[in-house]
Amino acid sequence: MAKRGGFPGGGAMPGNMSNLMKQAQRMQKQMEEKTKELEEQKYEATAGGGAVTVVVSGKKEVLSVKLTEEVVDPEDIEMLEDLIVAATNEALRKMEEASSEVMGAITGGLGGGLGGGFPF
Repeated sequence: MAKRGGFPGGGAMPGNMSNLMKQAQRMQKQMEEKTKELEEQKYEATAGGGAVTVVVSGKKEVLSVKLTEEVVDPEDIEMLEDLIVAATNEALRKMEEASSEVMGAITGGLGGGLGGGFPF
């Protein structure tokens, strides 16, 4: 009577598991390297036709905010605040998009990214 359970093919699976682990380790190393590269990048966005410029890092930190003189209107501070928020959000979106593209290329789309872990 045949054994139930275990891996089909007998001893072939442990070798595949070893290869899978090596691939996972290679992928993890690539991801660590790319993450470091992405953290060092700068992402810039503008709002209000260039009246507000925001630069963020790959670490999700605001590095700078630049304003043109024309946008600084003491009578309309709310508009300036909105422009700063819009430019900041766009810069962060650019950073996230670049990160997703790079990580997606490494993982080959495994499980929609690594947020849910590896599919094994």
